[in-house]
Amino acid sequence: MSAVLAEMPESVAPATTKAIAPSKGGRPWTFYVLASLFAFYVIALYGPMFCIYILSFQDIRGGLVFPMKGHSLHWFVDLFTQVRTGDVKGSFDRSIKLAVIVTIVTVVVSFLAGLGFRKRFRGDTFVFYMMIGSLVAPGLVLGLGIGLLFQALGLNASWYTSALGAQLSWTLPFGVLVMFAVMSRFNHVWEEAAYDLGASRWQSIRLVMIPVLAPGLVAVALFGFTLSYDEFARSLQTAGSLNTLPLEIWSMTLNVTSPSLYALGTVTTIVSFVVIGASLGTIVLIQKKRGSRAKGHA
Repeated sequence: MSAVLAEMPESVAPATTKAIAPSKGGRPWTFYVLASLFAFYVIALYGPMFCIYILSFQDIRGGLVFPMKGHSLHWFVDLFTQVRTGDVKGSFDRSIKLAVIVTIVTVVVSFLAGLGFRKRFRGDTFVFYMMIGSLVAPGLVLGLGIGLLFQALGLNASWYTSALGAQLSWTLPFGVLVMFAVMSRFNHVWEEAAYDLGASRWQSIRLVMIPVLAPGLVAVALFGFTLSYDEFARSLQTAGSLNTLPLEIWSMTLNVTSPSLYALGTVTTIVSFVVIGASLGTIVLIQKKRGSRAKGHA
């Protein structure tokens, strides 16, 4: 065998493979440039927020800038007890109620739209673009138009009528798009199996579709609540004489010169994170419950 290999020309001699040694150099310079840009982005995004959170925990001597003067919860108490800081309690109550109503309507309408668009029908493309068309309209202009419409009809603008409609024009397109994505992954075999077992249309929706689509419905609810809770542009001309929380914060920037404004920003951020955490926890519980059921049937 060795003689045969010796007589083979060099062009067909078996090549020897060498292990590729790991690079001895460090990371390329582009990595450090991109990492620096990302770090700068994170600092620019969250730095002002953390400054507000820190300054909100000053004592009664506190001001709007550093350095901090003491540590206390004075401005959080002052926020809900002193009238001079504005109608914070009332505006917070109205924003929560409005966000809950918007969330319920968004979830129901988005779910029904997902059911309706499972099959093609005449004019479905036109209806779809009409639903999402408000995404491209400036929110301030849309809110102004709704306010003028109510004025022309002789109706009083308020947070539970005109502001509700203005915010639905913002939350419904997002809810519908999310529901379409969720519906596209729904296996219709499960629904047909329910029909074969004698389930009615309502039973199929209640016992099969809603449990399967529950994480997507929670995501739609999260979109609806957060978008409504923080909405400013569409509420500016439609909320009427009673402000929602974003409008109250905006008015406080004009006349409040104490850390109460920072305390309000901290409270609203905590509420947002609580809602997000509750939504994510609900999704995790649904997934665990579904997994335990699958193991039980197995």
